[in-house]
Amino acid sequence: MDYNNFKFDGLADDRHLSVSSAFPVLMRKVYVWMTLALVVTGFTAFGVASSPVIQMFLFSSKAVFWGLFIAELALVMTVSAAINRLSLTTATLLFVIYSVINGVTLSVIFRVYTMSSIANVFFITAGTFGAMAFIGYTTKKDLSTMGRILMMALIGLIIASVVNIFWGNGMLDLIISYVGVAIFVGLTAYDSQKIKEMLQQAEDTDESMQKLALLGSLTLYLDFINLFLYLLRIFGNRRD
Repeated sequence: MDYNNFKFDGLADDRHLSVSSAFPVLMRKVYVWMTLALVVTGFTAFGVASSPVIQMFLFSSKAVFWGLFIAELALVMTVSAAINRLSLTTATLLFVIYSVINGVTLSVIFRVYTMSSIANVFFITAGTFGAMAFIGYTTKKDLSTMGRILMMALIGLIIASVVNIFWGNGMLDLIISYVGVAIFVGLTAYDSQKIKEMLQQAEDTDESMQKLALLGSLTLYLDFINLFLYLLRIFGNRRD
């Protein structure tokens, strides 16, 4: 598919727009791309979970699952680190591929949690995410200091999560989940403000600025997914 010719709610090239109108167009693209990625991930996860054959292939070997996990990390690092060298088409395609692979790995939640609790937590996540994104977008307070603290806390969270994989402490797992929610609630507000400030500098909507908008949508997508997973660990009802 030629993503340069793909049009959806103003996603086409808008280079002719003035400085004043470039910013809202780019911000709209951030949230449209993020929403599309979530839709792709959701449908992929449900589709994979509905196929016993695919499920058996994925979870019969740890090598397959870890291979997908490594592929996800590689794609995120590639898009984030090489965004300036990638074309908009390539960056968009990598984002789509990442959304699909993430959907495949997330299909495991349908084996662990009930469908109703997954739906309930998704709406809780959407409401929380929307509120914090709005606060981050509208607040006059500089959130950069909070963002740095949250990033350091995130590193500690990752280390604690890895340690608990081997320790298997239920209380620590619950604490990690609550801390994870707090971190990604804060990061949603911080990232929303950072993306807004970055795109406000845009003079037009050329390819370089659209790639930054795409990178912003990836950041918010990751915030949403992680917030959803931590909330699911707290409020999700496990299958019998």
